[in-house]
Amino acid sequence: MALKLKSPRWWVYHILVGGFAVLMLYPVIWLLMSSFKPSDTIFVTAKSLIPDPWIWTNFIEGWKGIGGNSFGVFIKNTSILVVITLIGQVISSAVIAFGFARLEFKGKAFWFGIMMVTLMLPHDVVMVPQYIIFSKLDWLNSIKPLAVPAYFGHPFFIFLLVQFIRTIPRELDEAAIIDGCGTFKIFTKIILPLIKPSLATAAIFSFYWTWESLLGPVLYLNSPTKYTVSMALNMFLSNETVSNWGAMFAMSVVTLIPVFVIFFLFQRHVVEGISTSGLKG
Repeated sequence: MALKLKSPRWWVYHILVGGFAVLMLYPVIWLLMSSFKPSDTIFVTAKSLIPDPWIWTNFIEGWKGIGGNSFGVFIKNTSILVVITLIGQVISSAVIAFGFARLEFKGKAFWFGIMMVTLMLPHDVVMVPQYIIFSKLDWLNSIKPLAVPAYFGHPFFIFLLVQFIRTIPRELDEAAIIDGCGTFKIFTKIILPLIKPSLATAAIFSFYWTWESLLGPVLYLNSPTKYTVSMALNMFLSNETVSNWGAMFAMSVVTLIPVFVIFFLFQRHVVEGISTSGLKG
């Protein structure tokens, strides 16, 4: 069988896409290779990707952690926070989005506008008032300031779910009402099963944002036994003594593993959820 020659346009497209992919992956590859270099030569040999010699002890030193707590403690703390936050943000955002998309109440447009304003509000604006409130509640040095607000919805997830729910025909609700379903059953039996792609998207983004969050844990957590992975990575750096760059890069690689696993397992849901054309017919 004769090979079919590809057009020049095909080759140009794939060369450009391949080059762009290499450009995007280079920082990750550089991080991975640097985790096998001695700490004092990482930046001296920054232009070379191949470690010489290969150092495996960075992972051992990094896993020992900080303050007598192994890095496994920080991963466990972050995992607990991620699960609690994810459940709260997804459930509360779905309930609020259903209210905005399907229910009629006084001032609906006004409250939806307020919700959209909070979407554009910088987090720095509310950081100090929130800290004062949580301090008065005696919630400092606990995960409550990080987890409890998640149960009041996330503006971006609410907007995403509202847009998706609006694509679902209202005739389904009317048919359910004729069959004797109330508002709660319409939400749980009709709407929730149909918005699974958007719920999956919200869950994935919630996982990413909570896993990498640094500012919130730094503000509210004081005890090393409660530190998250982002705080632990930051502790490898020092302004007064020598920073352990090798251990930090090694543990950065370890913390990237769950992120890559989640992305490759659920990347289809991210694309499907963002698209509001998921309902056919």
